[in-house]
Amino acid sequence: MNINIIPAIDLLDGKCVRLTQGDYLKKTIYQKDPVEMAKYFEGLGLTRLHLVDLDGAKNSEPKNLKVLEKIAGSTILEIEYGGGIKSNSSLSSVFSAGAKYAIGGSIAVKDPALFTGWLEKYGSAIILGADIKENKIAINGWLETEDITISQIINKYVHHGLKQVICTEISRDGMLQGPDFELYKTLQLEFPKVEIIVSGGISSDKDIETLESLGLKAVIVGKAIYENKVDLKSLLC
Repeated sequence: MNINIIPAIDLLDGKCVRLTQGDYLKKTIYQKDPVEMAKYFEGLGLTRLHLVDLDGAKNSEPKNLKVLEKIAGSTILEIEYGGGIKSNSSLSSVFSAGAKYAIGGSIAVKDPALFTGWLEKYGSAIILGADIKENKIAINGWLETEDITISQIINKYVHHGLKQVICTEISRDGMLQGPDFELYKTLQLEFPKVEIIVSGGISSDKDIETLESLGLKAVIVGKAIYENKVDLKSLLC
């Protein structure tokens, strides 16, 4: 496949979990060691990992940097890390711990000047995390919504060097009901120079194949992997 499949590991108290629609009360704990999971993904031939610090998102600062360090030290996966990155010091700590990419979500809404500075300094190493809840951007671990659309926020930063956007449709996240194909197709056409990374709702191999046919270049897959809804080995052949 030409589309880049990015497996997700969501961390809560150092464990692999998956939330349903971003609700911390609706979590499934998978008895899998995050480092071993990362090694498994690497062994399949995957090259990138989506690592989400749910504790960090709730506490406004990264909380699982030791797990990041272990994964970075045990694999050659390119790690994109998100959750609580809201200051220069937290961004620096994430890069120092081994992340290749840092995801900024809430900060892009709350402190545009700081996020713009990161883009201008670090370029493509900074990813915009744009999470949508009822057509509005959600921030702070999806606990708050802002009166701004995804197109508006991408437009705000595309002229400052923004190259990658992770777009998560929260209503579909963890539901295994398929992504919003039209949303992602429209965004990729609207912003051809930005890589729109699909996140939320993947339920089958066919979903991934459809996204590829629509011109999307990357997709994050989480719960569908842990619930054995996708066959990574067959997709990667």
